[in-house]
Amino acid sequence: MSNEEITLTAGDAEATVQPGNGGRIGGLRVGGTELLRQGERFGCFPMVPWCGRIRDGRFRDGATVHQMPLNAAPNAIHGTARDGAWSTARVTADEAVITYDLVDPWPYSGRVTQVIALAPDALTLTMSVETYESSFPAQIGWHPWFNRVVDGAAVQLGFSAAWQEERGDDHLPTGNRLDPRPGPWDDCFGMPDGVDVTVTWPGRLELKVTSPEQWVVVYDEQEAAVCVEPQTGPPNGLNTLPRLVTPLEPLEATTTWSWRRL
Repeated sequence: MSNEEITLTAGDAEATVQPGNGGRIGGLRVGGTELLRQGERFGCFPMVPWCGRIRDGRFRDGATVHQMPLNAAPNAIHGTARDGAWSTARVTADEAVITYDLVDPWPYSGRVTQVIALAPDALTLTMSVETYESSFPAQIGWHPWFNRVVDGAAVQLGFSAAWQEERGDDHLPTGNRLDPRPGPWDDCFGMPDGVDVTVTWPGRLELKVTSPEQWVVVYDEQEAAVCVEPQTGPPNGLNTLPRLVTPLEPLEATTTWSWRRL
């Protein structure tokens, strides 16, 4: 794994990009305060070419059933790109473009491009999956680990969802939609007007996670961090709600984190 780190700066904001560590954002500091949980598996990693769990690690494409490694037995979780080394395509003071070529165990060839753009009051992440060969189902998402406590303030989450996916004992959506329930959550929510979740450290900082996509997984069952994960479909979506990447039409998604001091 390459230890290369890219540091982006804009105003008093600083983001660290780690292409060699799964193309993840290793840190986001605002006024010197770190907002992301630190550690090799944390920060914010891209979920691609699928998000969340695939039931039994299997998905169907036409008549063909593909088996992915069971890295969250009995399921496969969070895609393959977070385990690979990405390449750096372009870097400026406040923007990085990194790429990842899909390889085994993913059965299709394709390229993922991620653009990380920092502004003094926002971080925008854009990802696309393209292919010049066979079409295939895919998903795009991001998995940030926001520190639960920042400068002594404990995080609060605020959002309004149209529905919550009912979660089975296997942590996968059953296909039923419920009225949103109170937390703690490891759950997928539907937001037809786009993802909009407010992460607040009272008296310190308010950060809004937005995306034109309609799905978000909220995970707050760990002591150290909370996760707000915009994505292009629900968990197990390769089977239930596949989005197709074709030679003519890549799959693209974006999310913006914007913040203000309190």
